[in-house]
Amino acid sequence: MDRAAVDSSCLRSVGHDADRRVLEIEFAAGTVYQYRGVPAEAVAGLLAADSLGRFFNREIRNRYPYRRVSPAPASRTAPPWRPSSPPA
Repeated sequence: MDRAAVDSSCLRSVGHDADRRVLEIEFAAGTVYQYRGVPAEAVAGLLAADSLGRFFNREIRNRYPYRRVSPAPASRTAPPWRPSSPPA
């Protein structure tokens, strides 16, 4: 998934697959997570927020199933979706 760089101390880049409703976020530490079921309106709100980290914590974290996709061991398939969000 293509991601665009964002101006945030918590998030490095953000991408969204509107057809699949999957939000992909690269955090400042370099880890990448995908969030399932995220509507385009929530992504637009995230990108328009004064504080992306605050918006993420309030509107996305703990609301959508997630999975860590990077860095991941090369020998493993994609991990399963988890019911809550990771720490930011």
